[in-house]
Amino acid sequence: MKTSLVLAFLSAGMLVLAGCSATTEEVTVTDETLVADSEETTAQVETTLFATTTILGSVLDEIVTCVGSDAVAVDVLMPIGADPHDFAPSSEQMALMAGAGIIVANGLGLEGGLDDTFDQLEADGVTVLHVAEWIDPLPFAEMATDGHDHGHDDEHSEEEAEGNEHAHGEFDPHFWFDMSRMADVAGQLGVELEPILGAQSLTCSDEVAEGILATEQEVIDTLSVIADDRRLLVTDHEAFSYFAARYDFEIAGVVIPGGSTLAEPSSQELAALVATIEELSVPALMGNIHEQSDLLTAVATESGDLSIVSLYVGSVGGPDSGAADYRSMMLTNAQLIADALSAG
Repeated sequence: MKTSLVLAFLSAGMLVLAGCSATTEEVTVTDETLVADSEETTAQVETTLFATTTILGSVLDEIVTCVGSDAVAVDVLMPIGADPHDFAPSSEQMALMAGAGIIVANGLGLEGGLDDTFDQLEADGVTVLHVAEWIDPLPFAEMATDGHDHGHDDEHSEEEAEGNEHAHGEFDPHFWFDMSRMADVAGQLGVELEPILGAQSLTCSDEVAEGILATEQEVIDTLSVIADDRRLLVTDHEAFSYFAARYDFEIAGVVIPGGSTLAEPSSQELAALVATIEELSVPALMGNIHEQSDLLTAVATESGDLSIVSLYVGSVGGPDSGAADYRSMMLTNAQLIADALSAG
């Protein structure tokens, strides 16, 4: 994946300036040099496609790599490990995005710090694709836990639903945890990118979608070792509802309600969560490897020193993490969850 960093652009510019300062005695220009320079100019990138998150960047890069066009590059706005909920672009990144061919964004409020940026870019004529809106997103208010109310009364449930809608909007943006939905997004990206990538965009996006579905079957096989009564997830925030719905898990509770990492639970909510964990004998808690939560650690301690499984949530991992792209991220998460919930 080719992640754009403003410093890299600046460094490259300094190298060019340094090269221009050479004297005529130091540079010998031949016909072959002119031909090579011309060919290099022709091969330069003409269009940059931006993705907001590393997860979307991974899928977008796979499509563009399949097409094999040297004239199109993929840049990812957020660095590895960034929290999409509160990321804000620099002025340099804003300038780069203003010249983008297309920006592939998650949408549905995931990139809350970018909402005004998207509005401005779209007003200036930049195409921003909000891909989570394509895949029949799940409403926050309909996220049930297999009929278990865990002692919540109707009034509390209504307040919780209203809080969820306020945090992100009506719909849950964390669609990538359902790999079938991500495959649908990959296929639709091929249609949207055809004017830039050409007809091969359609073939390549279909190939990428098929690869995602093949990996999904591996994920399903990995998770199959977990018994039905242990398919319980308690997570640091409400990000795994698509995962639970697709792969037959129950969301037993969340530490930070409302689908965002920015909310703050009350002491009563945390006490109720601990009671639920103890009542259901939840085997382990699920955290974010890039964003360690003190609240989750406190809940784990209060619940009997439960282990915390560090998963890749809003970002892929680094080059040596075993989760450096979307598909390997999902496989790694599945193995970590299977190991934690099938043990004992």
